[in-house]
Amino acid sequence: MAVTFLRLLALVVSGAILARVVLSWVAPTANGPMVAFLYQVTEPILQPIRRLLPPQAGLDLSPMIALLLIGLASRLLFGL
Repeated sequence: MAVTFLRLLALVVSGAILARVVLSWVAPTANGPMVAFLYQVTEPILQPIRRLLPPQAGLDLSPMIALLLIGLASRLLFGL
């Protein structure tokens, strides 16, 4: 049961990060409750990565690194 929950959590967080990336491309000035929710969910994950690796030439690599780390953790923990 705990493994299923962690798999679902990894999937939801990955989806939220992807949604935030797409939203930043499509509507970078968007605001509203859904946008605020995406930022609240993803910022605690992305901010520490940004502190270690600040944006380079205006390119924020923290979502890509977060997705890679989530994928790696999933593979190590669940054998996916």
